[in-house]
Amino acid sequence: MASTIQCKIVSAEREIFSGEVSMLIASGIMGELGIAPRHAPLMTLLKPGEVRIQFPDNSEEDYYVSGGILEVQPYLISVLADTAIRAEDIDEAAAIKAKEEAERLLATKDKKYELAKVEAELAKALAQLQALARLKKKLKR
Repeated sequence: MASTIQCKIVSAEREIFSGEVSMLIASGIMGELGIAPRHAPLMTLLKPGEVRIQFPDNSEEDYYVSGGILEVQPYLISVLADTAIRAEDIDEAAAIKAKEEAERLLATKDKKYELAKVEAELAKALAQLQALARLKKKLKR
């Protein structure tokens, strides 16, 4: 039997996922993290982006998180995010529109827009589109 660990992905609004997983992959502020059963305890901040969970049967699910905290305890992985969305629930048209708007604002010479906010919106839109692209690629297999 494959080794597993309990995992929870929680947004500010509700629990998005709870179950046994064989691996969780996420983007921490210091780089990519792969968390498997018996991983050393840790806590780190997450960048906006994709969180992938792998199951013992080698299937995967993809999620988008707006950033947050990843906590690893001996028998539990917790992802706490302001926003967490299953990849299949992402509105692709809205993400493309947000990306295009952020790129337009970055290209403008008018600096009335807060640069950090526009860059964060662009990163969010790109991360959502990346999660969708990965999901579409898996569905084609």
